[in-house]
Amino acid sequence: MTTNKHILLIAGKLGLHEWQVENTIRLMDGGATIPFISRYRKEMTGSLDEVKIQHIKTEYDRLKELDARRETVIKSVGEQEKLTPELLEKFQAAETMSELEDLYLPFRPKRRTRATMAREKGLEPLAEIIFNQDETDPELRAEEFINDQVATVEEAIAGASDIIAEWINEDENARKRLRSIFEKEAVIYSRIIKGKEAEGIKFSDYYEWSEPLRKCPSHRLLAMRRGDDEGFLKLSIEPGEDHALEILDSLFVKGRSRSSELVGEAVRDSWKRLLAPSMETEFRNSSKEKADDEAIRVFADNLRQLLLAPPLGEKNILAIDPGFRTGCKVVCLDRQGNLLHNETIYPHPPQNQTALSIKKILTLVNAYKIEAIAIGNGTASRETEDFMKYVKFENDIQVFVVSEAGASIYSASKVARDEFPDYDVTVRGSVSIGRRLMDPLAELVKIDPKSIGVGQYQHDVDQQKLQNSLDEVVVSCVNAVGVEVNTASSHLLAYVSGLGPQLAQNIVDYRAENGAFRSRKELMKVKRMGAKAFEQSAGFLRIRNAENPLDSSAVHPESYHVVEAMASDMGCDVSELIKDEARRKEIKAERYVTDTTGLPTIKDILDELAKPGRDPRSKIKQFSFADVHELEDLLPGMVVPGIVTNVTKFGAFVDIGIKQDGLVHISNLSKTYVQDPSAVVKLHQHVMVKVISVDIDRKRIQLSMKDVPQKQ
Repeated sequence: MTTNKHILLIAGKLGLHEWQVENTIRLMDGGATIPFISRYRKEMTGSLDEVKIQHIKTEYDRLKELDARRETVIKSVGEQEKLTPELLEKFQAAETMSELEDLYLPFRPKRRTRATMAREKGLEPLAEIIFNQDETDPELRAEEFINDQVATVEEAIAGASDIIAEWINEDENARKRLRSIFEKEAVIYSRIIKGKEAEGIKFSDYYEWSEPLRKCPSHRLLAMRRGDDEGFLKLSIEPGEDHALEILDSLFVKGRSRSSELVGEAVRDSWKRLLAPSMETEFRNSSKEKADDEAIRVFADNLRQLLLAPPLGEKNILAIDPGFRTGCKVVCLDRQGNLLHNETIYPHPPQNQTALSIKKILTLVNAYKIEAIAIGNGTASRETEDFMKYVKFENDIQVFVVSEAGASIYSASKVARDEFPDYDVTVRGSVSIGRRLMDPLAELVKIDPKSIGVGQYQHDVDQQKLQNSLDEVVVSCVNAVGVEVNTASSHLLAYVSGLGPQLAQNIVDYRAENGAFRSRKELMKVKRMGAKAFEQSAGFLRIRNAENPLDSSAVHPESYHVVEAMASDMGCDVSELIKDEARRKEIKAERYVTDTTGLPTIKDILDELAKPGRDPRSKIKQFSFADVHELEDLLPGMVVPGIVTNVTKFGAFVDIGIKQDGLVHISNLSKTYVQDPSAVVKLHQHVMVKVISVDIDRKRIQLSMKDVPQKQ
């Protein structure tokens, strides 16, 4: 298949112009990254965003995989000397993997089957006679096939029927028609395995469950599959058998002769023994793939929101990893996140050193000029937050509760050990909590995104696909925000478009040896920084206080001459143009359009000059829980503030200040119908919720946002 054919197929499927797809593929084949194409090549793509470019890449990769398989199939059939021009044309025309595999099925090398053994006994001619359905007395003809391997007429008929059943199974049209039935009518059934009722109680919702497969939501399918994998449930996927047999009869049974009767029996055997199990396996796999994709999308959306959470910015931070018996680990960080001091306080039971702990906190706040306090949201978080209310600070010190998700993974990682070889995991965890408040993105990139735990059934989905998707999200977020070259860690730099781990480390090494970068141009002196890597990365790298003010902006160096021309036309230099809004408003964008720089790029440049290097993330807000600490404190009808901790396809989990998060089911998110919870709530959003019910024994809280006014 030619690239032109690829372009036509992708454009048709995604509803795009062929030139958009062609240019995007050409850029990707030339080594351009998705963030770079989306941000700096808008003229070539028609301003496609990252999502659409990713869709093009996904489809292009799928078609290349299909082509590779097609080549293997054609070679295999050719080696069998069975490749006719008609068959080759069919192979070339196949647009999906299932279509290609159906065509290849009759030629696929097989293990020994009942049909294979029947052929070895010389029964294929008898099968052809019966399958043609002209013979009125097949038993009489079968006598001709009795030999030293076939003892009776019945054995000959049975062997011929096995061959016919295999032909039916391998018929391209039959499989296509049955696949259509499965798509429209298949029902998924879940049953408890006898004797496992007590042990598998967590799957009790699915002990006797059935629903149309096409309507089964991803979270339910993955839950049932987990029950199946763990040996508590038995799953099956079945369409209406009568409908399937009706179609097969219409395709293969002709008339009412004895031969037709035998073909009808072979149809039923083929359905039960070959076609139904084969189709069930195919739809088990395709439904799992679809459920995986949906679950991965939910995880990716949540991760994006977490990574783009509002940063507090460069402040002197006191961070606390709360605890009861082992105490609260306290660290003090400077504005760059460097560790200045650490110690442990014991304000909670069993030690109850409240007064001493208050004294220590005040001493540290004054000594290290602390501007904000970060408290991890794990064990003893609420108690530590309440304790801080007793501390009377001289200045206005803001207190924030910070998500600890994945902090323990970081603190035990090689990254943390290399950074803090002389400190234990508790100190490293506290440092991570403090840095997350300053810049969540810069800190969270050090953790495998799968460990952050903001997905659903993340361990049940295709792990490679999950990893790839989450990595794409991290890359997208890092490049959307931009990276300060002179302060970023190698882990953060590694996600910048065009860099990767080795170049990122080379940048850090150059910085350590030569001091801070003074210009983007100086990046070209970094070992292995070639022209392509510079082109892809430069626009996303920021150099604060550089001689050229554009070096701290998202304007790409390739467009500096455009800004310089604008400044010259306005009778000022670039710095003055950035500061002077009145001058910028006088600029006519159309004047600077050339063959290589179109209107979208000019408009992006003007937008960037209005806010050079400004962080696109929103401003952080303080939050306070209501005076509830235990499940027993909750009463139906109460309205309390909460923080969204996870968004799934079936609703959102909300932290309302006790150990258990409550669930706002999708049906309770809004008075209007909600198809996707992520359209209503976002991760870490501050919400008001009403308590519907509290199950103390099962430790479950049902919440609602219906009829609950939300604070702006």
